Amino acid sequence: MAVALTIAGSDPSGGAGIQADLKTFHQFSVYGEAVITLVTVQNTTRVSRIEVMPPDLVTQQIEAVLEDIPPTAAKTGALGSAAVVRAVAAMARSFDFPLVVDPVMISKHGLPLLPEDAALVMRQELLPCAALLMPNIPEAEVLTGGVIQTLADARAAAEAILRMGPRAVLIKGGHLDGEAIDLFWDGQRLLRFPGERISTRHTHGTGCTYSAAVTAGLAAGLELVDAIGRAKHFIQEAIRTNPGLGHGCGPVNHHAEVL
Repeated sequence: MAVALTIAGSDPSGGAGIQADLKTFHQFSVYGEAVITLVTVQNTTRVSRIEVMPPDLVTQQIEAVLEDIPPTAAKTGALGSAAVVRAVAAMARSFDFPLVVDPVMISKHGLPLLPEDAALVMRQELLPCAALLMPNIPEAEVLTGGVIQTLADARAAAEAILRMGPRAVLIKGGHLDGEAIDLFWDGQRLLRFPGERISTRHTHGTGCTYSAAVTAGLAAGLELVDAIGRAKHFIQEAIRTNPGLGHGCGPVNHHAEVL
């Protein structure tokens, strides 16, 4: 059976983090495992507290998983501190399965989730371990120090990020005007993954869910571009058919159709 691992934070309201990842793995018929890096107090309207796990506890969780039920693909989400990023990167260097990195830096409510020193460690130590890096526009701007307003800007950012060490980059275009086009670059292939722009406030956990869907595809043996294509369809449907829960930025539909 395909096995996928998420190394990420907890969202008690269930829309993002490990909760969203595990729901997505299940929807893709993949056995899911979760290493918790931080615990949040949040719902669809606020994030009021974040407690980051000690790095040795994160390391020990990963070791326990690898020892008994090793995954066939893994992803990272919110890591919370430079020490945790460094600990995860140290483990990831020996992974013999693909790692998808979702560089979660800012919550949907605008709260910083990754300190500046941790972002530097991520660039230097974790990005070279990634089979795929999946930043949104603000995250790509933080990583490159540039401004991204067009697809041409996104391509330049993708080229700059690839030089930081990941084997491929997918810059998500949801923050750009017009069609929601995600731009893929692996040094040889420049591909566009277009999507309908859906007008809704229910987009909590979209990055987590999208990266988890890609990870599930890789765990099941799909080639990277095919895994992205299937995940793009899933996240579009998950947003379009959102259940309308919560009084703020509500969750997407983790029961959406899988191609």
